[in-house]
Amino acid sequence: MRVIRLPVGPIQANCYILVSDRPGRAALPEAVVIDPGDEGERIYDQLVQLGVDLKFIVNTHGHVDHIGGNAFLKEKLPGARIAVHRLDVQALTDPALNLSTFVFQGDRGVLSPPCDLPLEEGDELSFGGDSLAVIHTPGHTPGSICLLHRDGPGEDVLFTGDTLFRDGIGRTDLVGGNERELLRSIEDKLFILAGDTVIYPGHGPESTIGREKASWGRTSWSGR
Repeated sequence: MRVIRLPVGPIQANCYILVSDRPGRAALPEAVVIDPGDEGERIYDQLVQLGVDLKFIVNTHGHVDHIGGNAFLKEKLPGARIAVHRLDVQALTDPALNLSTFVFQGDRGVLSPPCDLPLEEGDELSFGGDSLAVIHTPGHTPGSICLLHRDGPGEDVLFTGDTLFRDGIGRTDLVGGNERELLRSIEDKLFILAGDTVIYPGHGPESTIGREKASWGRTSWSGR
């Protein structure tokens, strides 16, 4: 599986394009976009250059800096299904919940098309010969998720959204945030994974589960 990272928007949220390199029945390689937070046209252009069939637009949570490009991509690629956890479904279409009225003072806010596929813990998103397992990690928002791609020893990768960063964790002082839930999510659901699992966070550079677990207790809010 190929991973293409595109930092987008004014705070450079990480959008990821995942392309399955495994043989499938489709004429084109199948792909997933995770967290198209802004610059939808740029993300779309990259998909066209890659020559892929986009199966899913997945939001790790419903904040504006992770959903801002949903509408553009859905308009251009209506066959792609927008997926978000059940508990963050409403945030896609409610500017107060997705924080866009807070971020853009006086603006009417950002609206995404509605969710096509509400997600739950343990769901699998399949594309090409690859799949992503949904891990529900509430705390930053009620419906925050991480997405795990298993590819054998030393090759697993985890897309952590705003749950866990390199040297930081997601903030919990926004609507729906809960610090106790976030810490429990990280300790009980992420730190049980193999230490060499690479994490691709919603902001900033990559890390590994082992690195973040070793520094646990010295991490702090990222402010994102």
